[in-house]
Amino acid sequence: MITRQVLDLDARAVVNGIAEAIRLQTLGTLARRGIVVGISGGVDSSVVAALSVRALGPARVFGLLMPERDSSDDSTRLGRLLAEALGIATLTEDITPMLVAAACYHRQAQAIRRVFPEYVAGQPFKIRLPPILEAERLNVPFVVVETAEGVREFRLSAEASQELVAATSFKQRLRKMLEYYHADRLHYAVAGTPNRLEYDQGFFVKQGDGAADLKPIAHLYKTQVYQLAEHLGVPDEIRRRPPTTDTYPLPQTQEEFYFSLPSTEMDLCLYARNHGVPPADVAAALGFTTEQVERVFRDIDQKRRSTRYLHREPLLVEPVPEVAR
Repeated sequence: MITRQVLDLDARAVVNGIAEAIRLQTLGTLARRGIVVGISGGVDSSVVAALSVRALGPARVFGLLMPERDSSDDSTRLGRLLAEALGIATLTEDITPMLVAAACYHRQAQAIRRVFPEYVAGQPFKIRLPPILEAERLNVPFVVVETAEGVREFRLSAEASQELVAATSFKQRLRKMLEYYHADRLHYAVAGTPNRLEYDQGFFVKQGDGAADLKPIAHLYKTQVYQLAEHLGVPDEIRRRPPTTDTYPLPQTQEEFYFSLPSTEMDLCLYARNHGVPPADVAAALGFTTEQVERVFRDIDQKRRSTRYLHREPLLVEPVPEVAR
């Protein structure tokens, strides 16, 4: 019988092992002097920053805070709280002007008007998926818009959804551009912050937050990242903060935007899928029906298929053996 305890780990041993790997990868394999981390105020980037400090010391870790007009004020505040606790240098780079120049917000508004022609630029919005446990759920996104008359929802067409996500991806790609600028000037490496759930299920932007020189926690389930956060002394306020996309003007959790289940439940479902645990056993552990768990398993498989492209390296017509990995 599977239980939530299957994801428990020896935090001290795991921290020591990851810190040593970061040290060897950064100073050895990558031949870089330190690490740049984009700090979002969330637990994943906080743990990566703390692990980097364990590996290299605070003087060799540089934190970047990159808010924009849709960011929560908490993101910058908590990022600074973390930096102070770790004793690392930081810089705040407001990316709003760059996003305006790239027409990010304008393109978002155009996409929303495909399904809501009366949309007025500046009206807060977010994207949501229907809860995965619903029996008749369709895996179709909705845009939620806050208007003067109240909150309204509109089902996104494939064209509108793709256009809206493409425009929003400017945010992740511009942030990564700045991370590599500072990494290049400092001769540092860029550390990525995805946990296993995000990495496995393709919850990242290609050449955006998916780009990095090393990804220290990509093998850890979100539940395990929280265990490391506690061991590493990540401020309690950061550990209590619900996982958020912090991408759209309306507050939005990762659960309603992509995974459709809380991370603790998604972790157990993903672990079970990875280890061949029968849906009935997972259902008993989570208090779901077997049919609901089977639905989650199908969603896991579908996300892996549809996001496989994100993991691909550039394709070559012929191999170049002199620089092969």
